[in-house]
Amino acid sequence: MKAEESFSDDRPAAERMEERKERLLKLFGHKNYVPLKIKELAILLGISKEERPELQEVLDALLSEGKIGLSKRGKYALAENFLITGTFLGNRKGFGFVVVEKAEGEEPEPDIFISEDEVGNAMDGDTVQVALCSGKKSGRRKNPEGRVVKVLVRAHEEIIATYEKCKNFGFAVPVNQKLCSDVFIPEEHSMEASTGERVAVKITDYGNGRKNPEGRVTEILGRVGDPGVDILSIAKAYGFESEFPDEVLAEVKRIPASVLPEELEGRKDFRSLQTVTIDGEDAKDLDDAISISMEDGIYKLGVHIADVSHYVKEGSALDREALKRGTSVYLTDRVIPMLPKELSNGICSLNAGVDRLAFSCIMEIDGKGRVLGHEIMKSVICVDRRMTYTAVKGILEDRDEKLRREYEELVPMFRLMADLSSILRAKRKKRGSIDFDFPESKILLDEEGRPVEIKPYDRNVATMLIEDFMLLANETVAEDYYWQGQPFVYRTHENPDPDKIRELALLISNFGFHLRMGQEEVHPKELQKLLAGIQDSPEEALISRLTLRSMKRAKYQPECIGHFGLAAKYYCHFTSPIRRYPDLQIHRIMGECLSGKMTEKRKEHYAGILPEVCAGCSSMERKADDAEREAEKLKKCQYMAGHIGEVFDGVISGVTGWGMYVELPNTVEGMISLSALDGDYYQFDEAQYRLVGTATEQVYKLGQRIRVRVAAVDKVGGTIDFVPERSWEEE
Repeated sequence: MKAEESFSDDRPAAERMEERKERLLKLFGHKNYVPLKIKELAILLGISKEERPELQEVLDALLSEGKIGLSKRGKYALAENFLITGTFLGNRKGFGFVVVEKAEGEEPEPDIFISEDEVGNAMDGDTVQVALCSGKKSGRRKNPEGRVVKVLVRAHEEIIATYEKCKNFGFAVPVNQKLCSDVFIPEEHSMEASTGERVAVKITDYGNGRKNPEGRVTEILGRVGDPGVDILSIAKAYGFESEFPDEVLAEVKRIPASVLPEELEGRKDFRSLQTVTIDGEDAKDLDDAISISMEDGIYKLGVHIADVSHYVKEGSALDREALKRGTSVYLTDRVIPMLPKELSNGICSLNAGVDRLAFSCIMEIDGKGRVLGHEIMKSVICVDRRMTYTAVKGILEDRDEKLRREYEELVPMFRLMADLSSILRAKRKKRGSIDFDFPESKILLDEEGRPVEIKPYDRNVATMLIEDFMLLANETVAEDYYWQGQPFVYRTHENPDPDKIRELALLISNFGFHLRMGQEEVHPKELQKLLAGIQDSPEEALISRLTLRSMKRAKYQPECIGHFGLAAKYYCHFTSPIRRYPDLQIHRIMGECLSGKMTEKRKEHYAGILPEVCAGCSSMERKADDAEREAEKLKKCQYMAGHIGEVFDGVISGVTGWGMYVELPNTVEGMISLSALDGDYYQFDEAQYRLVGTATEQVYKLGQRIRVRVAAVDKVGGTIDFVPERSWEEE
């Protein structure tokens, strides 16, 4: 291609552009072409420096059409050479991001921002191919920008939605707000659903970005507001089914309801050991029990975990279903279990007074929290008492004499537990383990599923000692199997991205806090110091959340790369096999190792399946977290809908350019929009995270106490609107 033929003629601009595009595409399609930068292309084509902007214009046009692609090094070639595959994550505002899976040994790719115009017909969760757009960054973001070229795998064949009837057709509005498009429903495919009913919709046409998806109603779940329909809708929207397949239930029937004598062979008998479970009042799936004693200043801690792998055999219908579910899901008024209740609440649950099969990790620990020795084995146990967090807290913290008399024989055991717990916590803190103590909420419902009270979850001495013991057991087991060199499932947490930590350091410096980091990374101890330094400060909630967001998400991997947040070299999930598949997978591996059946052939087998198991479990964990948050948000909105017009005291928990968030003592969060701030025009001071009135100089800032009135609740959108009543400082 000669420059004078392509970039220096007087034909109409549109005609000239089309010919230039065709010539470049012909060049890129030549068998000898290798990707080139624009400067190299200009030299090849004989294009002068002055004409290079015209070449850039043609390249940008081809990029926007998805016909060519741009490499990370700025080299151009046909799009098929540069298409990136990833998972599309939608946003309720229409845009989204594509998450690119990191290849082993490679640096993670940044998420690719997809503007609303470039989403096409991709939906949240779809596996897509993306073309980068001319190396652009998405506004103030550092993410590269792209466009969806093709959807490879659909995440949603069916959606849960609220039906809206029109004259001769209807629309299904997805419950999952990340699925931004309403689905068109022809009248003949509506099952005569009426406005306000929750429906299941089979998607028959995914549209094209300009045309809405189309579908047909397959099931009417009930009317919005009917008892249980709200949570059922969320469960179905995320693909969680309470019912188990018939082949799974058939296998369950063949499992004995009690431990058989022949099943005790080869197991250590700990039935005479004083053992307790400590859980919440409502818990029915009890998968961990504790024993403890002390001799010559050395603690002997036993963590006994239900041996689910004895009943759920690899490759069975039960195992396939458990792997598919990945985790149990806890949705305010119901549990969607990973395993049928006959196992989760029955033979696998460490219920008091009955024999149960277990894996036991017995650890000898000195007064500094060091594990001097340990032993892992198959066992049989018999729990003495089923304790609750409330009762143990009453004994240890509240010194309730009635409870102490009721559990007199166990009180010395609980005292030992409390002593060891504080030692382990101090040791973890010393090495830099980060403890995010966000207020969680407990939502109390009536018989109809309506929320009657919301209160902060009580994190106390009892909950913390179980947390400490489970963490130690998980570390001990992970380290043991790492040094054995066995195939394994690790719970990993990568170091934060240095750029995100630098952004965090810059932001918190505006509040007078500092974060020290090395050339390329920060030690978890520095983040721990930061969180300790902001404790009880007005900025605590915001900086804690920003710190958490600057970190990567923990996941499951077959490789041991450590856990940044816990400042641990070795970590796994071993302690909850009833409700988490990774724990069950670990137990199966441990069982084979302990019985001498871990042959080279079995090692190869696990090496083949573990990457997929880990990826699937990590994905299902994220989905369960999203569903649980959605259910909690829904119930909070329902609760506050009954308090419209009432006044509450709260604290400003977030400030943005469009308003401020206020958190109430019961953990409910709502928003005061700028339009609700009467009497002045407020500007957002981004550096100080505050709103300042231009005329009155009235300031609303993080951590400020404020009195609010509940103005409105959007139960569908999951938002609560407050208006300022009066700040406490005005009294």
